Amino acid sequence: MTVLSLSLSTGWMHLAHAENSVFSTSSSKQKQWVGQAAPDFKLQDQNGKWRQLTDFRGKWLVLYFYPKDDSPGCTQEANRFKALYPEFIRSNSVVLGVSLDDVASHRKFSDKLGLPFPILADGDHQLAEKLGIVRNLGVMKIAKRESFLIDPKGTVVYHYSSVNAQTHADEVLKDIQRFQQGNQ
Repeated sequence: MTVLSLSLSTGWMHLAHAENSVFSTSSSKQKQWVGQAAPDFKLQDQNGKWRQLTDFRGKWLVLYFYPKDDSPGCTQEANRFKALYPEFIRSNSVVLGVSLDDVASHRKFSDKLGLPFPILADGDHQLAEKLGIVRNLGVMKIAKRESFLIDPKGTVVYHYSSVNAQTHADEVLKDIQRFQQGNQ
């Protein structure tokens, strides 16, 4: 209780919320990926097309992981990325959703929502394991709701380890735009 009261009195709770932005203080978990090359991958999208990291060189890449197709939070997050997708395109950005669900599940989910961007099937947890974001739920594994922002050269510039499904797409788009303004 003393730690909580000290934290609140020093404004720590406000800073913890602000850590979700690229331009705020980052936690050590987020910093472990910053500046490193994004891990290579080769995964199928909802249409069975193979996608790999090198396909997206020269563009900003939002690699957002979500737990399960067609669940309420994942649907909300996907719909928000869908609504902002034209702005991502204008910002030279590509959005890729990733979960441990299979291609058929992704196809159904994407068709239902009319998603304009690929969602990748990481059924054998290959990419999620590399990034350390697999959550074991007994007999089932899911990807944690985390995202990685990768610059046009393939370097991770931010790891969002705390994601709000309602506001995350907006947050990432603003961060991309800030990075672009900073590089001009």
